[in-house]
Amino acid sequence: MSGLGDWIAGAPVSFGVWGPHAGAPDGDGDAILRTLSTQGYSGSELGDTGFLGDPDQTAGVFAAHGLAPAGVYVGLPLAQGEWTAEGRAGFELTCRTLRATVDRHALGAAAVGAPPARIVLADDGAPGLEAARDPHDRSSGLDDRAWARAVDLLAEAVAIACDHGLQRTFHPHLGTFVESTWEVDRLLATTPLGVTLDTGHALLAGTDPVEAAERWADRIDHVHVKDVRLAPLQEARQAGPASLRDWWADANVPLGHGDVDLAGVADALRRTGYAGWLVVEQDAAPHGGPQLAQFAAHQEHNLRVLRELLAD
Repeated sequence: MSGLGDWIAGAPVSFGVWGPHAGAPDGDGDAILRTLSTQGYSGSELGDTGFLGDPDQTAGVFAAHGLAPAGVYVGLPLAQGEWTAEGRAGFELTCRTLRATVDRHALGAAAVGAPPARIVLADDGAPGLEAARDPHDRSSGLDDRAWARAVDLLAEAVAIACDHGLQRTFHPHLGTFVESTWEVDRLLATTPLGVTLDTGHALLAGTDPVEAAERWADRIDHVHVKDVRLAPLQEARQAGPASLRDWWADANVPLGHGDVDLAGVADALRRTGYAGWLVVEQDAAPHGGPQLAQFAAHQEHNLRVLRELLAD
């Protein structure tokens, strides 16, 4: 049986891969996975669909570096309550890509005991949500009718993932219609989904990550370990509406350099018996030129700090 910290994954977003995979340092996804494997990570999330190629190519890159797939993040248009044809096709491709990678990994000895890889569902957000919301202002969220449509879309996504034999989870995300404590509570009350605890997004959305780990303990099935500073958010609020992307990378810092009580989160997860993936993320914005060495140094630091926290 796995214990807390037995399975630690990295993620392409920590190497500057935001959305379109052209943002990767030197455009080299193979180098990212090689780096994570060399540093001692057990696995990785997949990154943007297509980042590592088609389903077979993606599975091959993971297999080449002996990494387990931890999951893949997918945004859904919850405010619209329905997909475009292109959006649904993209989701199907994401499921096929993760399924192929899971199946290829299952053929290797390293697969024994690995937690399930998950389709990590989230809200795509909507115009007007880029500036930070008041976490207590319920008028800024989806009304009951819009939320009912969102629940129907989530059910459709879950059904598709089930058809591919994939586990699902939901990731509350800053700048979306599921970010605040009350919105996560509503999600859990109206859907059967488990929840991804993202320590950084939780703190910036006004939720203490330690309290979240305890409040949602029976539904947490995936964890993103992220450290953030609150100052960039506070400065953005004081200056008026500001796009999340204008300050997000500045808020993300190496583990131990921010305002998240990482030791408290580790203790809470240990007390509640969590034993799934711990995915280390330090969202980084590409700023031009080769950056792989810089990002790699951060991830080496993050893995060391997390292991030290878990050993205490």
